[in-house]
Amino acid sequence: MIKNVLSGFDFDIISSQMIMICISILIGAIIGAEREYGNKSAGLRTFILVSFGSCVFTILSIDIGVANPDRLAANIITGIGFLGAGVIFKDTTKIGGITTATTIWATASLGMSVGAGHIYLALLGTVIVMLILKSLIPLQKFIDDRHKIREYRIATATMADFDVCTTLFNQYHLKSVLLSEQKNTNGFSRTWQVTGSLHNHGLLVSQLVQESKVLSYQF
Repeated sequence: MIKNVLSGFDFDIISSQMIMICISILIGAIIGAEREYGNKSAGLRTFILVSFGSCVFTILSIDIGVANPDRLAANIITGIGFLGAGVIFKDTTKIGGITTATTIWATASLGMSVGAGHIYLALLGTVIVMLILKSLIPLQKFIDDRHKIREYRIATATMADFDVCTTLFNQYHLKSVLLSEQKNTNGFSRTWQVTGSLHNHGLLVSQLVQESKVLSYQF
C-alpha cells in the first residue's frame, strides 16, 4: 500500500519544489529582517509568509492551471494589493507605510519568480530591493536636508497674529503655501505647506516655541 502511494510521487519534482520553497523563505527572511530592524508595521514573519505564499501559489498555478497558468498568478497580485493597503496609514500631517507596502508587493514578485523557476531573477531582485532599502537612505537624507517639505498647523488667538508666521517663513528662507484655515472657540488655525532646508525648518521650530503669539503648532 505504502509502495503504491510512494510510486505516484515524482521525487525529482518534489525535491525541486522544496528547494524553491526554501529559497522563497530565505528571500522573505532577508527582506523581512531589514523591515523588522527598522521597526516597520510589517516585519519578519509577514515577509516570509508573503514570499512563501507567492511561491506556493505560483507552483500550483503552473501545475493545476495547465491550459491557463496565469490565473492564480494574476490573483496573487490582486491579493497582495489588498495586503499592502493594510499597512498604509495616515495621520494628521502625512501618509506612512507606503515603502513597506511597496516592499511587500516587490517581495511577492520575488516569491513568484522562485515558484516559476527563475531563481536567478529572484536572487537578483532581492539584492536590488536591499540596495534600494538601505543604500538609498543617504541620498534621501541628502535631498531632505536641502529640500524638506512639511505641513505646519499653527494656532493663534487672532487672525492678525498670523503675520508673525509669514515673517518667520521669509526670515528663514522658507517657501510657504496656505492650504487651509479654521476658526474655533479658542482662536484660529492655519495649515501651511512649507518648503526649505532641514536646517531652516529647525530654526523655524525653535522660534515658534518661543513666540508668544503662537498658541500651538504641529508638523
